[in-house]
Amino acid sequence: MNDSKLEIKTAMQIQKPSSEVFEAIVDPEKMSNYFISESTGRMEEGKTLEWKFPEFDIVFPVRIGKIEKDKYISYYWDSEDGKELLVEMLLTSGENNSTILTITEKSMENNEAGIKWLMGNSAGWANFLACLKAYLEFGINLRKGGFDFMKGRI
Repeated sequence: MNDSKLEIKTAMQIQKPSSEVFEAIVDPEKMSNYFISESTGRMEEGKTLEWKFPEFDIVFPVRIGKIEKDKYISYYWDSEDGKELLVEMLLTSGENNSTILTITEKSMENNEAGIKWLMGNSAGWANFLACLKAYLEFGINLRKGGFDFMKGRI
């Protein structure tokens, strides 16, 4: 990364094997327990999907990039200004059959719009990781009702 570009990078350890973490991300039925409300399909290389979130009345197009079973997921989605951004998820085996999930989203210009994106999406990815961990480890949907106050804002 250079000074003119901004990117997000965050990680969390989840007490589940990489195969379970991977499936929770690529399987829309599982993903609807912590992130989206609907998807037009499973994440597979080359597919373009539409995701709907419980608190928004619009769909978000998602173009799937490279998928490496139990190890790596990438996709592209649009920022608020219509720029296509790359999201990469790296699954690394940790101690005691756990998985370290590292998420990178890139990139935006280092300007006011980019800083706004950085702040919002950094919080969003931290929330994604916490919700995924709560779902996989405890069967809890942290997202349910958590963002109802945002309905109608986008």
